[in-house]
Amino acid sequence: MNIFVDTGAFYALADEDDEYHTPARAYYASNFKPGLFVTSEYVFVESWLLIHHRLGQAAARKFWDGVRSKVIRLRQVSAQNLERAWEILNEYQDQDFSLVDCTSFAIMEDLKITAAFAFDHHFYVFRSRWVGPFQCYPS
Repeated sequence: MNIFVDTGAFYALADEDDEYHTPARAYYASNFKPGLFVTSEYVFVESWLLIHHRLGQAAARKFWDGVRSKVIRLRQVSAQNLERAWEILNEYQDQDFSLVDCTSFAIMEDLKITAAFAFDHHFYVFRSRWVGPFQCYPS
C-alpha cells in the first residue's frame, strides 16, 4: 500500500502556524515507513513554490532536502497521466480542479493508490473509475 501526499500536507508539515500542522505531524509520525509516501513532480514543485513564497528560502530548502533524501517517492507525470488528467478535468467541469489535482488523481489511478495524505476537499470529491473513492488522512 502507498499513500499519495498532496501539497496541503507538505505545507502543513512545514508551517508550524498552519491550522493542520498538528494533525499532519501526528499522522506523518505515526505512519512513516520508507517507501510508503508517494507524490508527483507537479506536487513537489507546487509545494516548493508555496513553502518558498510563504515561509522563505530556508524552509523551501529544508523541504527539498527532505524529498531528496528519498523519504518520499517522487513520481514523474507521464504523457498517459496528462491525457487521463485532461479526461478528469472534462468529467468534473463543475469542480475547480487544478492541473496538479488532475495529474495527482491520474497517478493515483495508475499506481492503484487509494489513500491520500491531503487536506484538499477535491480528494474527497473525485471518484476514480478503477479504485473508487480515496481514503483521505488524517480524517
